[in-house]
Amino acid sequence: MIIKKFQGKTEDEAVAQAKKELGNGIVIMNVRNAKKKGFLSVFKKSLVEVTVALEEEQEKPQPKPLPKPQAARPVQSPRQGQQTYQARAGAAPLAPGANPDILSESEKKQAEDALKERFSGKDRLLEEKLDSLQMFIEKQLTKEAEESRLSAETDIKEQLPVLKLIYNTLIENEVTEKYANDIIGEVGKVVDPSSSIDFVLANVYQKMVLQFGQPKTILPARQGVKVVFFIGPTGVGKTTTIAKIASILTVVDKKKIALLTADTYRVGAAEQLRTYAGILEVPFRVIYTADEMETAVRDFKSLDYILVDTAGHSHNNDELKSGMSQFFKVLPESVEKDLYLVLSATTKYRDLLSIADAYSDFKGYKLIFTKLDETLSYGNLFNLKLKTGADMSYITCGQRVPDDIAPFSPQTIVKQLLGGG
Repeated sequence: MIIKKFQGKTEDEAVAQAKKELGNGIVIMNVRNAKKKGFLSVFKKSLVEVTVALEEEQEKPQPKPLPKPQAARPVQSPRQGQQTYQARAGAAPLAPGANPDILSESEKKQAEDALKERFSGKDRLLEEKLDSLQMFIEKQLTKEAEESRLSAETDIKEQLPVLKLIYNTLIENEVTEKYANDIIGEVGKVVDPSSSIDFVLANVYQKMVLQFGQPKTILPARQGVKVVFFIGPTGVGKTTTIAKIASILTVVDKKKIALLTADTYRVGAAEQLRTYAGILEVPFRVIYTADEMETAVRDFKSLDYILVDTAGHSHNNDELKSGMSQFFKVLPESVEKDLYLVLSATTKYRDLLSIADAYSDFKGYKLIFTKLDETLSYGNLFNLKLKTGADMSYITCGQRVPDDIAPFSPQTIVKQLLGGG
């Protein structure tokens, strides 16, 4: 880039000199008043000094037919020229003692660097603005899509009052809004305003029963003994549930079983299960280590079932969970194992999610819900089933052994969720 200064009585005269020497492709960088030098300069009129720049590829060629010049930028006034230079280059006017004809190499580089930095900053600012705009548009599109989905669901409910009634009933029974909306949305695709109430209700009922699935209860091993572990937090009735299942297996199904407990933390837990074992006249043993678990399974390998009560503890206790998992891992692959997560139907859904997440490392567990007699809302059973994908197995609804336990019935629970008796 060529940067030079030209002086004249007026700005136009100085610009004309610059164009004559460098061509029409010049860019005016600065305009200022400059007095003539010398002893009598105080009596002379000041001159106008114009600083211009020209890219080297636009440098004036040797005398011959000139190529078509590039469009020149409009000539600026002294005030505009000064603002342009200061705004773009960020440099101060030359000192009085500077060379009036051409800038030094250091001054050229300073001006060029200032211009590059200025325009680079503008590019970054433009990119930031474009990024912000893109994020805003994406958020708006997501928001509009969600509003459209909710609007469509609202339209379905408004068109079919029976769907709106069913939706409200599910919410009252503590089914989450997401799952309630999913059910109503899918049923809304196969019904219309002319559909009878029975037809709409039957579609909802059938869909929820299918989502629950059939219960997976305890079944004998294909060969040898089956070891059944019961896990879960404190206070859900795990030991009582084991006693109920043990009674059914021995009294009703005539199976040979043994009861083990690894719950050495809760006061009286071992004695409670020992009492049940005495009533049923089945073997009982307290397990403290993984090696003792392996020994017990070997000792009772001729039986049909070994039911294992594990320590009930906070689902946030990682140390106890880690120790409990060792009881599963120590058993050989040839031994069939079942795992049941015992939960209370009275537990808040938010806490159920936390518990299920804490036991996510225990793969393939089935769900047992207790204390159904202590709540009128069964929505949490449906919510957790859909959230975890785990199979349902048993429900309990009282303390009586073995009466107050039964395999999970999706038909009965769905009727309750839809407001039936």
